[in-house]
Amino acid sequence: MASIYQSIEILSKEKGINPQIVLDAVKDAMLLAARKQFKGNEDLAADFDQATGSIVIFALKTVVETVADPQKEIRLADALKLDPEAQIGSVVRIPKPTEALGRISAQLAKQTILQKVREAERENIYTEYADRVGDIVNCTVKRAEGPDLVVDLGKTEARLPKKEQSRLENFEIGERIRCVIKTVEKAGKNSGVVVSRAAPELVMRLFEQEVPEIYDGTVLIRGCAREAGERTKIAVLSKDRDVDCVGACVGMKGMRVQAIIRELRGEKIDIIEYNEDPVTFATHALSPAKISRVTILDSAGKHMEVIVADSQLSLAIGKKGQNVRLAAKLLGWRIDIKTEEEKRQEVEAAMASLASGTPLSVLLDHGLAENVVELLVAGGVGTLERLASMTPEELVTVQGIDEELVGRITAAVNAYYEAYEEGGAQQEQAETQTSGLVLSSAEPPAEAPPAPEAGAEPSPEESDTIESSGLPAD
Repeated sequence: MASIYQSIEILSKEKGINPQIVLDAVKDAMLLAARKQFKGNEDLAADFDQATGSIVIFALKTVVETVADPQKEIRLADALKLDPEAQIGSVVRIPKPTEALGRISAQLAKQTILQKVREAERENIYTEYADRVGDIVNCTVKRAEGPDLVVDLGKTEARLPKKEQSRLENFEIGERIRCVIKTVEKAGKNSGVVVSRAAPELVMRLFEQEVPEIYDGTVLIRGCAREAGERTKIAVLSKDRDVDCVGACVGMKGMRVQAIIRELRGEKIDIIEYNEDPVTFATHALSPAKISRVTILDSAGKHMEVIVADSQLSLAIGKKGQNVRLAAKLLGWRIDIKTEEEKRQEVEAAMASLASGTPLSVLLDHGLAENVVELLVAGGVGTLERLASMTPEELVTVQGIDEELVGRITAAVNAYYEAYEEGGAQQEQAETQTSGLVLSSAEPPAEAPPAPEAGAEPSPEESDTIESSGLPAD
């Protein structure tokens, strides 16, 4: 026990934590062991003895005239033997023999100390690395734990999970690698630092190190989409019109980008010029395919349609859809790719549908917004008859249509048919009234008028009589 403080100082330096934290942990551990050893309900306290360099355990008792609870109270006469300045109401400290602590108590104290030290370490690690998430770090592969790797950051260890590794990479123990800090957890099962070799931030940090124009802010990285071990698309923008952002990242004879490709073990990298216009940006992002045209279907919902020549379809989609998937991730838009032939057939089908039924534009007069009509047409609902035959469940499957819009569409369709039926009834009633007026105003003549001679034109009075009677005039 005499050298316990020296041991605390050594342990604190090794772990890089405050000695007071370790000292408090030792005190708590000694108290826990003492309570387990001595049992009872005594109030115990621990203190560090500067003279002996050891931890001393005390029982705390209140000075009273008449003792009711011997575990917590002491008579004044007995208290004066321990402390000459004791008085009624004061608390005296009675030393307890630490030698009495058994092996089990010592083991419990050791576990408590280690737990407190680990907690202090985690707190220090979190404080140091929490603000460095996304930063690149140099580390050494220390050991493998199943499919995961444990790497040494210098002051602490970090975990490199299997899902954060590239499929192209295999590392040996002792190999130096570069990673980015993915997350830092203070507590829980996955507490500590987690690093990654698969995150897009790794590519961005590597470009910052390799390209001086990015480091000094002349060229900006505006986005990065990555499928580790396969392909990365990175969008860059130049703040200086005289600096070619793509050329700066590629470097002379491709030296800069080749250095990054070597670091990533041969992963393909597409460097794309960023543009504020989503149509232009999409055209760049889908390279190497040549795009015929881009149509924005829903700007609010970020949905666009890309038309390509038949020969460019496989390039635009990429292997297993990788090219369009990365482009969509880079843009943050949903991208539908169609060939010229597919689009032509779609337009012909829509025109045929419109020609064979009532256009949806009639619903504009019954409270349906124009953008909702456009969503329905884009979703293949081209006529009023087709719309009226759809159930609410079928309508919700149309892109951009939710339950609220279904209610509006239903109300507009019902309003149209009600107006249509009401208009038909009014027309029928008007025809009936007109027919009644004609019959009542044409009084039957007392005798039939003489037939006009052949070739003779009827007089004006005769013409009026013929027309009002409903008979056809020759």
